[in-house]
Amino acid sequence: MFLSLIFILILSDAYADIYKCEDPETGEVIFTNFKGVFQGKNCQIFVKEQKKISYNNNINKKWFEEIGRSLSIDPALLMAIAKVESSFNPKVVSPKGALGLMQLLPATAELVGVRDPFNPLENLKGGALYLKKLLEEFKDLSLALAAYNAGPEKVRAYGGIPPYPETQQYVKTVLYYYSLYK
Repeated sequence: MFLSLIFILILSDAYADIYKCEDPETGEVIFTNFKGVFQGKNCQIFVKEQKKISYNNNINKKWFEEIGRSLSIDPALLMAIAKVESSFNPKVVSPKGALGLMQLLPATAELVGVRDPFNPLENLKGGALYLKKLLEEFKDLSLALAAYNAGPEKVRAYGGIPPYPETQQYVKTVLYYYSLYK
């Protein structure tokens, strides 16, 4: 299992620094793409990020620009979300059932009118529409990103970014790639 994970990380189009963090007291080992997330753990680079933006499966950068412009969303933000959600893979399915380039759950895809979540252009439009709704509701980029990841009901319930490590890391990762793609 471990070797297959390393094989996938090295050969995939997903690029991000991966750190191996070890708790000096317990010996617990955690892999993360954020070095500073785990206080008190010894973190060292495990896989070094390549500064390359990879579009696979016929993803066209112009789509991000056109859709972003049409919805007044920075195309770099849409690219950052697609990078974090699917690494630009329009055929990916998450363990939770999120589909395609922007990783839309079936109910979300239906909400934004996406009929074929594996059509990258349609999925990108749907993800952008959903993000636009979240930005309009929360009026804050970090909250909108947290809602995109954990669901708007969780952001409302907690009155901010939910205390889930996955969601907190998701927001940081998208903002990182957003700054990279600007």
